[in-house]
Amino acid sequence: MPLSPDIVAAAREVEAREGVSAAVLLAVALVETNARATAAVGTRREPLIRFEGHYFDRLLPEAGRRIARLAGLAHPKAGRIRNPSGQEARWRLLDRASAIDPAAAYAATSWGLGQVMGAHWQRLGFRSAVELAAMARTSAAGQLTIAARFLKIGALAERLVSGDAAGFARLYNGPNFAANGYDAKIAVAYRTLRRHLEAAAI
Repeated sequence: MPLSPDIVAAAREVEAREGVSAAVLLAVALVETNARATAAVGTRREPLIRFEGHYFDRLLPEAGRRIARLAGLAHPKAGRIRNPSGQEARWRLLDRASAIDPAAAYAATSWGLGQVMGAHWQRLGFRSAVELAAMARTSAAGQLTIAARFLKIGALAERLVSGDAAGFARLYNGPNFAANGYDAKIAVAYRTLRRHLEAAAI
């Protein structure tokens, strides 16, 4: 399972600091983003994102919601605002939403290797969703730090370590996790990466 040495090193660094298994962090990164920390966005490199128009709709005040709906950026139902396949187009979408309400736009976006929603900023110890996004933009270690903090909520990481892949998938990916086999994918990724990291430590 080829992973960038930089990503592996970042996972080990975050494990030492946050107390979340590097194998869990890398398994999540592999399933969520194929362990890609950045993509080209114009002339810069940015973390992978996914903008959620239904979250944006929910977080906006009434005046902003009307503007966002007219602009095709918000809808009360999930999936109605199409997410472009390319990261550059997703960043353009985020920029348009940010012009209406940056706090709501950043909170309505999933960030980085673990694709953690910005809406969790307060529970993860940030002062705002914008601050969470800023950490995601610093480095792979910054992105994995966000993921580690999220994985400590509800003992998520421990569920995967103990073999409860379905319980983990339900909480991390949502109630429809079985539709795309998320539980099987994360279980295989974790077992494989745990063996790989243990072997590399010998």
